[in-house]
Amino acid sequence: MTQDCRAIGASPETTRSVRRQFATQLSIERTRLLYQGSLLPTLFMLLNGLLCAWLLWSPGRYLLVGVWLAWLLALVALRVIQVAAFEAATAVRQAKSTWRRMFLFGSAFSGLTLASAAIALAPVENFVQQAWAFGLLGAAALSASVAYAVSLPAFLSFALPCLLPPIVFLFIHDAGQQRGWGWLGLIALGALMVVAWQVNRLIERGLLRRFQNQALIEHLQSAQRLGEDLNHQLSGEIRQRRQAEDELRQAHAGLEQRVAQRSHELDLANQALSKSEQRLALALEASELGLWDWNLETDEVHHTQLQALFGLDADRVRTVRADLKPRMHPDDLALLRRTLVEHLKGRSEDYRVEYRVRHAQGHWCWIEDRGRAVERDGAGKVLRMLGTRRDITAQKEQEEQQRLAATVFEAASEGIAILDAEFQLLAVNQAFCDVTGHGRAELIARNALELPCSRDARRHSQVIDQALEQQGRWQGELVEARKNGELYPQWLQLNSVRDARGKIVNIVGFFTDLSARRESEERLRYLAHYDELTGLANRALFRLRLHEAAQRIRLNGRSLALLHVDLDRFKLLNESLGHELADQLLKKMAQRLANAVPEADTVARLSGDEFAVLFDGYTNLSSLVRVTTRLLDKLRVPQRVGGHEVVISASVGISLLSDANFDLNMLVSQADMAKQHAKHLGGDNFQFYTESLRASTLERLQLENQLRKAIDEGQLLVYYQPKLCLRTGQLHAAEALVRWQHPEWGMVPPSEFIGLAEETGLIAPMGEFVLRQACWQACEWLRQGMEVRVSVNLSVYQLRQGKLVSLVRQVLQESGLVPHLLELELTESQLIDSVEHIIVTFEQLHGLGVKLAIDDFGTGYSSLSYLKRFPVDYVKIDQAFIRGLLEGSQDAAITRAIIAMAKSLQLKVVAEGVETLEQLAFLREHGCDEVQGYLISRPVDAAAFEVLLQQPRTRWEA
Repeated sequence: MTQDCRAIGASPETTRSVRRQFATQLSIERTRLLYQGSLLPTLFMLLNGLLCAWLLWSPGRYLLVGVWLAWLLALVALRVIQVAAFEAATAVRQAKSTWRRMFLFGSAFSGLTLASAAIALAPVENFVQQAWAFGLLGAAALSASVAYAVSLPAFLSFALPCLLPPIVFLFIHDAGQQRGWGWLGLIALGALMVVAWQVNRLIERGLLRRFQNQALIEHLQSAQRLGEDLNHQLSGEIRQRRQAEDELRQAHAGLEQRVAQRSHELDLANQALSKSEQRLALALEASELGLWDWNLETDEVHHTQLQALFGLDADRVRTVRADLKPRMHPDDLALLRRTLVEHLKGRSEDYRVEYRVRHAQGHWCWIEDRGRAVERDGAGKVLRMLGTRRDITAQKEQEEQQRLAATVFEAASEGIAILDAEFQLLAVNQAFCDVTGHGRAELIARNALELPCSRDARRHSQVIDQALEQQGRWQGELVEARKNGELYPQWLQLNSVRDARGKIVNIVGFFTDLSARRESEERLRYLAHYDELTGLANRALFRLRLHEAAQRIRLNGRSLALLHVDLDRFKLLNESLGHELADQLLKKMAQRLANAVPEADTVARLSGDEFAVLFDGYTNLSSLVRVTTRLLDKLRVPQRVGGHEVVISASVGISLLSDANFDLNMLVSQADMAKQHAKHLGGDNFQFYTESLRASTLERLQLENQLRKAIDEGQLLVYYQPKLCLRTGQLHAAEALVRWQHPEWGMVPPSEFIGLAEETGLIAPMGEFVLRQACWQACEWLRQGMEVRVSVNLSVYQLRQGKLVSLVRQVLQESGLVPHLLELELTESQLIDSVEHIIVTFEQLHGLGVKLAIDDFGTGYSSLSYLKRFPVDYVKIDQAFIRGLLEGSQDAAITRAIIAMAKSLQLKVVAEGVETLEQLAFLREHGCDEVQGYLISRPVDAAAFEVLLQQPRTRWEA
């Protein structure tokens, strides 16, 4: 502290250090000085404000000057109250930062109040009043700035709001006189800031000196008190030392007498001790024990046999903690410490512990320490211990080998038995008991060959004895019995143990239960040829049986038929019921299939829901037809699975192995083609393979390849069939239809490729192509002034993909077509597939503003429920009802009912397939909204459609 005081003003770094040390005291003291020095400037500001108001009091300024004067009086009153509150507060409350912030706010408001008088009250045209006003305000600012200079933030919070606004105000006016006042005010503000800075430095230095002096005084007082305490302690220690010297002299005199007496006794004891040590050394050397003597107070220890035990010289191990403890095994330290503490506390009569010590050669050796506390002080604390130690490494290794052998013996998965030379059981492990079912008490001391579980071994006893005597071992497979009489296969191995004279003293037997291995082999053999779920032959066994049947046919000329069976719509059931119930259903169907054709040579499961039935030697085709018909009838019988009643039909393809063709792969392929044809016809039927079917299949495959090529090479076209609005008689809508212009085949009818596209999944890219072309064309017509609503047909495949909404949104954005000019149609019969998903998709499309329609209405299922649940705008009456309007009353009644029902639901009705004026008149009479058909126009390309739009349609008027 003294050095800090001498360093005041010596260097900036020292000054900053002192300022940081007394930062809190400086802040509190500045706040107190600000409040103490603010009263006089506040009153002076009030006086100047009154004089300024008196000078500026004029008839035109009564209200403005009065308001300003009232605000000044209120502000001065608040400042006086604030100073009084600060003076009344305790020192702890005065130290809070709130007082400082309140003072800064007050000074800022005071400065702004004076500045407002200079700007708003002093008239610019009256030089005298302006000079008086600025002079009085400058005097008030000067007095307050000097008083607030104790804190630069306080000075700036008052000076800047007070002087800077008037200076800026004077510079704004163009008059030269005002600019002069502005420059004068700017110089005055700079001078005030310099003065405030100097005053602040002087005050801060004075405060720093005062706090340092105060701290120095406190430090000197503390040092004085410390010196007085040290003097008192020194006096007491001098008195104690004199007293201790007197007592020491008295004790020294008595000690000399006792030393002389004890010296003679010690000589006699040393002689006896020397003889005793010699005898003890001989005994320890004979017993290979090392002696240790441990002084617990000094930690010194004396050893014997240290070289023999640890390979160390006695000079290298003088203390326990420093020399011996680092050589001990870390895992044994806790046990050693716990055992030693127990003995030192008197809880054990003897100290005995086993631990490991690193030998001088680097290996670990086991040591056994035995000892006892032989000397304690008056409080019972042990001062000395004596004991012995010996090397038990060989014993520990033997115990470890025995423990390991016992563990292996018990943990072995094979049954192990140890016998004597007469086959008496000496020991068995747990595996032996687990396999045979006998307990240890039933086996020990009994002859192994006389046990009920050794019947097969007794039959081979002579061979076993001869092999053990000549070769020392025997092994072989036996069939033995458990305690409960169960037979099991066993692999037995016997080994003889001979003594030093070569005589057999023990026999060690190992045996393994082969039951699990036999079961695994049987299981693997079964799984290699049979289906695990249904129990039928698998594909591998089917191929083997097919090959064997073909070989028999070559030899005896018998006939061979193959049935390829595929369950209809099983994939849909699998998705609906779940895999577990579907597997149960598949097992039941496989059982039905096997029971339905008992005369079949082989019934196999090829994959999933596909099966194969092989007939080796059928009599004629009529019998084969009867068998197949019976098979289909039994398969379609309803059955219950998981609480559901399910009806499953099948599609069957039949191929025959002819004398001219023995190609088995061709036989399987032909059956598969016949099965595919049966499924194409709707399922629940059987079809024979024919050459025409093969040609049809090849033609269909070729058509599929050409269709893929047509999509990639742009062979598809979009035609438009007009729709007539019966209310206006105008063509205002069209249905977009895809056409295929093949470069060689010409125009391919839609009936030949639409179904194929749906089966192969090509309907998705085809539908996207039609959607894009229709939207672009409708947008082009709209730009030409022709507003045409285009309708595009959807497929269930597009809905299943889950990308329809995003695709429609993207196409509308790219083409720029308004959504209400796009109409999407879905056939009613397709709505039964994933109804909930289709409803969600339709709601999203409807939200985009796209029009929706149900096509072929009246031909599907649950029509009323669809109209209620689906957010559709149009209902299209199927052309089957339109064709029969004039032929009978039923089609007319159905048509009228559909129109009335749609009208009641506020839906529009479109009739398709209109070909006569009579049909048109009937539909107009009963309120149909739109019609399409050959009467209006066939599907045409975009150019021809534009021509139709421009032609008059008066012949359709009523």
